[in-house]
Amino acid sequence: MIYKAVILVGGPSRGTRFRPLSLNVPKPLFPIAGHPVIWHHLEALSKVEGVKEVLMIGFYEDSVFQRFIDDAARDFPQIYSLGTAGGLYHFRDEIQRNDPRQIFVLNADVACSFPLNEMVKFHNTHRGLCTILGTKKPENHEVLHYVEKPESFISNLISCGIYLFDCAIFTEMKKAMQNKANRVDRDQFQMQDDKLRLEQDILRPLTESSKLFVYETTDTWVQVKTPSSAVPANALYLEQYQKTNPDRLLKNMPDGPTVVGLVYKHPTATIDPTAKIGPNVTIGPRVIVGKGVRIKDSIILDNAEIKNNGCVLYSIIGWDSKVGNWSRVEGTPTTDHSTTVTQNGVKIQSISILAQEVTVKDEIIIRNCIVLPNKELKTSCHNEVLM
Repeated sequence: MIYKAVILVGGPSRGTRFRPLSLNVPKPLFPIAGHPVIWHHLEALSKVEGVKEVLMIGFYEDSVFQRFIDDAARDFPQIYSLGTAGGLYHFRDEIQRNDPRQIFVLNADVACSFPLNEMVKFHNTHRGLCTILGTKKPENHEVLHYVEKPESFISNLISCGIYLFDCAIFTEMKKAMQNKANRVDRDQFQMQDDKLRLEQDILRPLTESSKLFVYETTDTWVQVKTPSSAVPANALYLEQYQKTNPDRLLKNMPDGPTVVGLVYKHPTATIDPTAKIGPNVTIGPRVIVGKGVRIKDSIILDNAEIKNNGCVLYSIIGWDSKVGNWSRVEGTPTTDHSTTVTQNGVKIQSISILAQEVTVKDEIIIRNCIVLPNKELKTSCHNEVLM
């Protein structure tokens, strides 16, 4: 059986919630666990027998993704990029070329175990047009909505943003387009949204006609929508490495640093043997980690340097940034990845982020701060956005 896959990568105007990190790289290309976000999608798709082509659809210029495509093509020969703005229906002819039987559609901003083969098996047991990957929403016993006598069951399942469609879905899309056009004709004096939306215009009618099913996963799932969500996504993929590719993880060696839990280190990075790293840490290309450094639950990006006796906890250290001797950059672990940055003039508790080329001088404490690019910090700061 032939499958195709589509990764929806969005566009530059839709990555604003990922700032300041998306100032340097589109969110789908942000490195998590040593690879761009959508590299993990490609790795999962490469394990589905019959996936012959992967299309990326979004609103970026071709050149933005070209280097990634060139690099990924060596690992995943089936990748192919359209590189043009538009949605699924716009590219229906290209998607259906070579007559695939089923189509995976994956949102770029999700991190999970990608149980795609399990979705295929489940999909082939029912007669619907679509299978959604779903997971139970974590419960904190808070009442979010109250209905006295509901006439239908209200599920606690949420969509993971991963779908498997039969090709007949394009017939449903054509119907939805026509229905929208008819509504515009009837209500010509009212403002109408002429965009075809997957959830409202396609999936809802499928539910009403009993053609939509959900495959529930119990594995961890993270939506990568804000910088703070990148840290738990990093931990998720490191756990995946432990299960499927343990050789990718840094191990304790007699002449190496102390490794606690799961750590990924790029081969070009240098870590002093007296440092203590982990758990849930990714060390990027050409990073230098000095003597006595402690790093935990953090992502250290390309060419950064953590100088002697520095400490980095629950943070992202940006490209070419430097943390001085005896300095400390610390965030707050959180499970609420809200897009709100400040409240009542005070930064909300979350991870700390140093954007590109930020320098923290010696013996400085940066706690719960977001620092924009090209800043030099000579004094300690707490709960601030530093522009």
